[in-house]
Amino acid sequence: MKASVIISVYKNTYHLGFVLDSLKKQTERDFEIIISEDGNDETMSQYIKDYSFDNPMQHLTQDDLGWRKNRALNRAVLASKSDWLIFIDGDCVLHPSFVEMHLKYAQPNRILAGKRVKLTESITPFFLDQGVHDLMLMSPMAMLRLLKKHHCAFAEEGPFISSSSFWSFIPKMRKMKVLKGCNMSFSKQAILAINGFDEDYIRPALGEDVDLSWRFEGLGYSHFSLRNRAVQFHLYHKENWTNQDENLKIYSKNKSNKVFICKNGIKKG
Repeated sequence: MKASVIISVYKNTYHLGFVLDSLKKQTERDFEIIISEDGNDETMSQYIKDYSFDNPMQHLTQDDLGWRKNRALNRAVLASKSDWLIFIDGDCVLHPSFVEMHLKYAQPNRILAGKRVKLTESITPFFLDQGVHDLMLMSPMAMLRLLKKHHCAFAEEGPFISSSSFWSFIPKMRKMKVLKGCNMSFSKQAILAINGFDEDYIRPALGEDVDLSWRFEGLGYSHFSLRNRAVQFHLYHKENWTNQDENLKIYSKNKSNKVFICKNGIKKG
């Protein structure tokens, strides 16, 4: 298989269904699906058993002992059967060219970084009813107008711009300095080189993406932007945000000490 698509989930089966449906409509079909669950929810397990997958699939679970997404992701890395790993979240619906774009620009020394549109409560039902596959037929400007009309955050990330488009110069101008955990990919060799995700982080955000960025760079990897190439839409739901002070302490200490290879990752100690 050309890629492993790793989906981070926690209990939300409703949104996961739309994400899985968008994977069925990908222009690139040669990939496996790994559902990386930070927990062991019975409803999630039954939903996955009942869903009809077109691609090889693995469902990985662990005890629900608080936020341990990084541990779940490390387990997914080890379980993956391909050399290119694409990471998404279970509430982000994918443009049909999403996997194709991640593979098109894949190189051993590259860390591919995309973003996402945050759909509002008003437009999310429209996207789910119409389907991203049909909405991709909209021109970049029409998509941008639609998203701005509904006040979607990061609306500029919504238009898909192909390499043959009149607007093809735009993605080349849009850089990414840090990763978003819901839209990133890299080789298995790269993530093993930094010893995976740092399991010292036990709070959401920062440790699952931003922390990776500077550690990858420390070992000579470079970021490559997939903005307006690998497009995804974050479905609306109420945010469960937590204080970042604890994460920032870990991040600042490791960065100042140039700890590019974490100690509590895939390998311990």
